[in-house]
Amino acid sequence: MKQGTTILTLDNGYHLWTNTQGTGDIHLLCLHGGPGGNHEYWEDTAEQLKKQGLNVQVHMYDQLGSLYSDQPDYSDPKIADKYLTYEYFLDEVEEVRQKLGIDNFYLIGQSWGGLLVQEYAVKYGDHLKGAIISSMVDDIDEYVAAVNRRRQEVLPQTEIDFMHECEAKNDYANQRYQDDVQILNINFVDRKQPSKLYHLGNLGGTAVYNAFQGDNEFVITGKLKDWHFRSELPKIKVPTLLTFGEVETMPLETARTMQKLIPNSRLVTTPDGGHHHMVDNPDVYYKHLADFIREVEAGTFQGE
Repeated sequence: MKQGTTILTLDNGYHLWTNTQGTGDIHLLCLHGGPGGNHEYWEDTAEQLKKQGLNVQVHMYDQLGSLYSDQPDYSDPKIADKYLTYEYFLDEVEEVRQKLGIDNFYLIGQSWGGLLVQEYAVKYGDHLKGAIISSMVDDIDEYVAAVNRRRQEVLPQTEIDFMHECEAKNDYANQRYQDDVQILNINFVDRKQPSKLYHLGNLGGTAVYNAFQGDNEFVITGKLKDWHFRSELPKIKVPTLLTFGEVETMPLETARTMQKLIPNSRLVTTPDGGHHHMVDNPDVYYKHLADFIREVEAGTFQGE
């Protein structure tokens, strides 16, 4: 398969940026978070797996509205109603799979991407060899409780109260508020500093992020506030790896519940890893991923 960048034209006429790295017969499709994030933390995945002794073709893409892919005019209500939905982004994964020409593959998703992995494994699981849910819960209420606990760990009560005041007034542009968010980001999202994932300017994706998440990782004011998928987890029939950072925004208690409900699954954690633990501690993160793929390939994987 062609290495490097390919621009896919979707059936809806929009274009998606895709990139393939690595060689071999094993295919891994990577889904980024956000929503409205981008592919960047997957850029060295093929190289990292090669270091672990695995040759894998790694496919990544920017979802519609993100970075290098087309960014629709979401201010148009008709466009927003059509494309800012769970259903659209789930079916987009399947269309990308078809247009890349891969099947019997592994699907990995981080955060919002991990939500899509859960949904894809239920709806389109026949195409999967294995699923990797990275840093994503199945019930958003437990995430909200966890991030509120995280605030208590690193911020004085005066700042927590101030953040709540700003959130009540939708005053997210307040610089003091954003400074507090950055403290939380450094502790629980991008622990490896300086982060490679920050841009000098806004390159897109904000409209999608705001519609589903809100202003930042520590509030849920968008469509994700209604994310409840627990009853569907037993329908995931493929081997599944759950991988979470040990110092991140997503609660490990929820990950343990998910592991019990997904029939053939294993939970692993990354020491000193925040929400982007593939960047914070790549050696451990990719060893877990390589071990999983190796066992599934050999037919020896057994869940816990």
